[in-house]
Amino acid sequence: MAMKDLSQFAVIVTAAGRGTRMGGAPKQWRDLGGQSVLARSIAAFAAFPRVIVVLNPEDMDRGVEELAGPVVLVAGGKTRSDSVRAALETLDGSGFTHVLIHDAARPLVSPGVIMGVILALQAGAVAAAPGVPVSDALWRGEGGLVTGLQPRDGLYRAQTPQGFRLDAILAAHRAHPEGAADDVELARRAGHEVAITPGSDDNLKLTYGPDFDRARRILGTGMDIRLGNGFDVHAFEPGDHVTLCGVEVAHDRALKGHSDADVGMHALTDAIYGALAEGDIGRHFPPSEPQWKGAASEIFLRHAADLARARGFAIGNADVTLICEAPKIGPHAEAMQDRLAAIIGIAADRISVKATTSEKLGFTGRGEGIAAIATATLIKE
Repeated sequence: MAMKDLSQFAVIVTAAGRGTRMGGAPKQWRDLGGQSVLARSIAAFAAFPRVIVVLNPEDMDRGVEELAGPVVLVAGGKTRSDSVRAALETLDGSGFTHVLIHDAARPLVSPGVIMGVILALQAGAVAAAPGVPVSDALWRGEGGLVTGLQPRDGLYRAQTPQGFRLDAILAAHRAHPEGAADDVELARRAGHEVAITPGSDDNLKLTYGPDFDRARRILGTGMDIRLGNGFDVHAFEPGDHVTLCGVEVAHDRALKGHSDADVGMHALTDAIYGALAEGDIGRHFPPSEPQWKGAASEIFLRHAADLARARGFAIGNADVTLICEAPKIGPHAEAMQDRLAAIIGIAADRISVKATTSEKLGFTGRGEGIAAIATATLIKE
């Protein structure tokens, strides 16, 4: 079998756990550099003819919707061993001779680590798995104190993918339904030697929150920062006040619009939509639909802010500039900041509201209406 002939190799990616030690959403579904952890793990095995993904039964619908490519989904069991065995059973009689079993929580596995396992199996090993020699001193401890030393000679940190002759690991799972910490342990219980292949420090397992920071550094990705801007204009019409950034300001005219014509809030809403590449207010609240006639603009702004949070972004800051000759904005700027902050859910000191005139030039200079420019920063860590 040539080194690059993978036709007899199937892959199992285990992703049925809940990741409770990390808190929040299951870690396999969390974003890592623009892709889910699970999607990255699957992509590492794109060259293999069959990739089986073991999911928690609660995640099956999500898996069907989100996982691209020719993957086979299998519902997992109560334990990791149950999940792996369920996937192995689907390969019985399939014609595949070997299988790699990989933890979805190791999304940075390299082609070199994978190929090391493949080569060992191609050379005749029944089982092979990557490991990294332990280089740090090892202590025994109790109650926060060092109670002894543990020699590190011959110790390795186990990694995945762990590779096996399919018939051997399937028989080991069937013979030991009580399971084990990993599949290497089961192979050894069955009497098989396990070859150690080169692992990598970058092939880390995402277990705790800081592991994501390290993974981003390895990927060369950091925070996802988005900037969006918005611009809006409304003409004057007869009336006795204008609504700007959620605050009613007495004036000898009103602003004309399909909703409440809050030009400042509209510009900021479009800035947030723009940062998300979600178009503008008209896409989400078409003016052709009568239910939005006279609607409070805070509905639009709150929707944009909620959409940003649903995508994993926090609003870092917002800056709104109102362009008009009148009314005077300065006396109301603080109230406007407070109102915008309350709607989008950030501190008022992260919002700027200011005004300028157009030096009597253009439609704002002629007092025909008010314009607004807004910028919003979205941050995803």
